[in-house]
Amino acid sequence: MQPAQTGVLMGRYEHALDPKKRFTIPSEWRAAMGNPDYVYVMPDPASRCLNLIPKAELEVRLEKLREKALFDPALNEALQTIGANAEQLPLDTQGRIRVSDKFLAFAHLTASVALVGAVRMIKLWDPAALPPEGAVDQAALGAALAKVAF
Repeated sequence: MQPAQTGVLMGRYEHALDPKKRFTIPSEWRAAMGNPDYVYVMPDPASRCLNLIPKAELEVRLEKLREKALFDPALNEALQTIGANAEQLPLDTQGRIRVSDKFLAFAHLTASVALVGAVRMIKLWDPAALPPEGAVDQAALGAALAKVAF
């Protein structure tokens, strides 16, 4: 069985955290993700942000892992570390999620969140950590396009 594909996630949105510390995933992105009932969130290993990973994207990676030995000690240690540092979060009927306090603190998300499309996933940033919306960094864009051989 081939897992469903995630659509392309592009753009930037900013949302305030509501009193319950929830924020809404834009409806366009929910549709691109196949209107999932849950998503995965984990801290980024290199930047002070969170990665929101669509269900379908993670399922593709899990299929590859299912081919590996079930009791490989090194693999299981790595998977346990990933599992301990990730959350499976349900979306409510309005497309809101509630990220744990420890992950909000890690990414310095206190009042609002900048959701940045990263094609296969969504990066969750403190808006103050990003350049102002509307600015175009041609050098960074050129380097990114070259990196992925676009």
